[in-house]
Amino acid sequence: MSDLKLFIADLHLTDHQPEIYQRFRAFLEDKARKANSLYILGDLFEYYLGDDALSEVSHVVCKDLKKLSSDYQTQCFFMPGNRDFLVANDFAKNAQLTILEDPTPISINGQTIVLSHGDELCTDDVEYQKVRQQLRSKQWQQWFLSQSINERIEFAKQARLKSQQHTQSVSDEIMDVNQSAVEKLFLKYQANYLLHGHTHRPAFHINEDKQRMVVGDWHYQTSYVEYKNNHFQLVAY
Repeated sequence: MSDLKLFIADLHLTDHQPEIYQRFRAFLEDKARKANSLYILGDLFEYYLGDDALSEVSHVVCKDLKKLSSDYQTQCFFMPGNRDFLVANDFAKNAQLTILEDPTPISINGQTIVLSHGDELCTDDVEYQKVRQQLRSKQWQQWFLSQSINERIEFAKQARLKSQQHTQSVSDEIMDVNQSAVEKLFLKYQANYLLHGHTHRPAFHINEDKQRMVVGDWHYQTSYVEYKNNHFQLVAY
C-alpha cells in the first residue's frame, strides 16, 4: 500500500469559478488516486449554507470524493474551515468523508502532526476571533439553519462583503498566525509538526526541532503538501 498522504486547504470552490474545480478534479483523478489518505483542511468551498442547501459544485464534489474513496480506497478526511464550518454528517456520509475537529493530532511513523485550518491561531485579529466564536456556537448555527435558503444566501453575501472590508482595513501581520498561539499548540500535543492553511501563505517554517507547514490556496495554482518516504514536501504548480 502507498504511504503517500496529501494535505490541501483553501480551494474556495464556487459555481462562479469552474477553473478551480477543474484543477481540483484533475488532482483527484491523478495524484489523489495514488494516495492512501487525503486531508482537506478547511475552506474547500467559498461558502457552505448547510447540507440541505448544496450548490452545483458541492453536489459534484460530493460525488467525486465518494468515487475516490470507494473506487480507489483513498481515505478522505475533512476539517471545517471558516467558510464551510456547516459541513455536517449528511454531506460527510454521502461523500464518504471523516470529519475532524480543529485541531486534530495524527501520528505518522511515530511522529505527532497537529492538523488545523489555522484561523484559530490568528489571535491578533481580535475582531475576527469574536465573529468566529459566534459563528461556531451551536445556538447560532441552529438559528442560521432554520432560515430559508434565500435568507442564508443573502446573509452569506453580506458576510462576504464585511469580510472583504475587514481584510482591507487590517495589516497582513495581524491576519497571520500568532507565534505564541502556535507554540501553545505544539506544547499541548507534544508535537514537532503543525500543518495548516487559512493564511494563503504557503511555506515551511522551521524553528529548532519544530516545523510549521502552511499549505497554499488554489486561487491561481494547485497547491498541496505531500508526505512520502518519511518526508514532507510543499508542492505548487
